[in-house]
Amino acid sequence: MTTSAPVATNPPFVPASSLDISLEVETPEQIALSYSIAGIGSRGAAAAIDTLITVAILVALTVILLIAADHMGPQPAKAPPSSAWVLAFYFIAQFVIMWGYYVIFEGIWDGQTPGKRIMKLRVVRDGGFSVTFGASAVRNLLRVVDAFGVYLVAIVVALMNSSRKRLGDIVAGTFVVKEERAQTRSSPIPAAARDRNLFARLSDDEYSVLERYIERRGTLEPAHRDVIVAQLATRFAEHLPTATSPMGALVRLYESERDTRASGVASRSDTGARREQHAIVALGLKRWNDFASALDAAYKKGLSRMAPEDVSALVARYREMTTDLARLQTASRGRNNESLFYVSRLVARGHNLLYRQRGRTIAMIFGYMTDTVPSEVRRSWRPIALAALLLFGPAAAAYISIVQNPAIASRILPDEMISRATMGSEREKRGEGYVSIPEEIRPVVASRIISNNVTVTYLTFAMGLTAGIGTILMLVFNGVAIGSGVGLFASRGVARLIFAFIAPHGVLELSAICIAGGGGLLIAKGILLPLNRTRRDALIENGRRAIDLIAASTLLLIVAGTLEGLVSPRVWPLTWKLTISGVTALLMLGYLSLGRRVKASSVP
Repeated sequence: MTTSAPVATNPPFVPASSLDISLEVETPEQIALSYSIAGIGSRGAAAAIDTLITVAILVALTVILLIAADHMGPQPAKAPPSSAWVLAFYFIAQFVIMWGYYVIFEGIWDGQTPGKRIMKLRVVRDGGFSVTFGASAVRNLLRVVDAFGVYLVAIVVALMNSSRKRLGDIVAGTFVVKEERAQTRSSPIPAAARDRNLFARLSDDEYSVLERYIERRGTLEPAHRDVIVAQLATRFAEHLPTATSPMGALVRLYESERDTRASGVASRSDTGARREQHAIVALGLKRWNDFASALDAAYKKGLSRMAPEDVSALVARYREMTTDLARLQTASRGRNNESLFYVSRLVARGHNLLYRQRGRTIAMIFGYMTDTVPSEVRRSWRPIALAALLLFGPAAAAYISIVQNPAIASRILPDEMISRATMGSEREKRGEGYVSIPEEIRPVVASRIISNNVTVTYLTFAMGLTAGIGTILMLVFNGVAIGSGVGLFASRGVARLIFAFIAPHGVLELSAICIAGGGGLLIAKGILLPLNRTRRDALIENGRRAIDLIAASTLLLIVAGTLEGLVSPRVWPLTWKLTISGVTALLMLGYLSLGRRVKASSVP
């Protein structure tokens, strides 16, 4: 978060731009805070910066890989086994950068990536709370849908809602705010200056009219400006000296009124709560400036490195600020003013700091993966079962169709698989497996398989935003591909060959696809069947549940991809492969049985 800003001597407060879009959230202290929503332009600039950074990292990784390859010699066949692991690490790192860059930075930097930090933007959760890893994962995995048409979907959706949320933000329950700080005088106006003007001469409405003229005078046509000056000079004649030009007199009147109001002096026409508003400003300005300085120091140092007594003092000051803000909001009677804007921004900064998400420890991550994740998988058995039906139903239909009419295979499957099935019997006779992968490159194959499979499941999940249509299509297409491939080998009498390859990793991989599909269907359910909730609330709740399913799917696919690259290609007896399959099934069931049991009443 930005922790410093230039101190202005004039004006005392810098109000929000009239072009800003504000969003009010209620804090635990029941105070309404106003946030300025980040515009599409600034978010686009932040995204462009982040894209350049990711490209630079990928280029650096590629250069490092090429240098390493050059040191390993010109003949890959004679390269040491470690070279395969280096290449495997490269592919995994590439995958993590492409999918994890935003999640990792937003989780560690409390809602900011390098691009957002440069553009002074931050992602926060609804309510003004810090973004969690889970919420960040939801909003960024769904980025693949927002990015359709060079982010056309994101732009259109953002323009259609007042919070400027893209689809990922809607599901994650987040929004992007400007990390702005109101500027103030280094000290309030001296008492002697206030005493010269016991009251402001203009009413708030009159001051507002004059302020709008001063702000716009530079953009007005000369003839139009002269007309407005004449009208204002007539309206404020009793407050203007006759010896000076009307234009100069209006400027001096505005400056006098601005400084007087900043010191807390009331207007002559103010009574009751309106007069109290000015008194609050007069008494609180120095305390507010002191709190701003304390916040700057806290942001620079960090709460974790502050002494307990200093944190307590900061919290006490924050409580005082919330009280002042509540009093100002009451006294203002719904009318915006500079003092209210300034105090609101200070309280918002304090709120963001004090309610910031604390760093996750290894124990917390372990607890999440062994408690929350398996519990959610059990809770979501219905959408997962539906996803399994959408996967295995078409797979069974494709299998039967290919076995009964093998000629169909040429219209569904790639030539490489058909050729492999044709040569299947000869491969069996030679003691070869479904596919031959040299020992030295198996780590590379495993890393590519993991990256590809996890990407497919992420897409299956994200397509839930299409009201489930994309998720259903991906499940059906994958089912047809799996069933067709197995059916082709069965029709050639070499089903044993493909079963021996699939067995070690198949249980985990297929289960992961079904779990990810269940996550996508949960998102679709929030859109189509919100039940007794608003569609927005249903999307947020189901999105949080769905990301737990994606965590389970990712874990299973990492293990499955490792087995597929390192174990499945080995020419072992089918009984050995089936034994591995059974062990993985038992281990997966054991894992999914972990965690607290979810009450039936909590299942929507």
